Amino acid sequence: MFYMYILRNEKDSFYIGTTNNIDKRIKQHNSHQSNYTRNRGPWELVYEEEFQSRSEAIKREYYLKSQKSKKYLNSLIASKS
Repeated sequence: MFYMYILRNEKDSFYIGTTNNIDKRIKQHNSHQSNYTRNRGPWELVYEEEFQSRSEAIKREYYLKSQKSKKYLNSLIASKS
């Protein structure tokens, strides 16, 4: 299984990524092992979607990144609740 995930930090910034091990990946983000998120945490997982293939997860990641909208991401996260 592969996951597309959204993280949020205390300053309400988002990070969107993909992985096949979501728990390990979040730990990497919060332990400064990821370049972009290194000095911007701590990060909290706020949304995830599961996919059968890596390519599907990456397609979804790129789509969400293309939206360039916090409002859109917040509405997506709120719909999960």
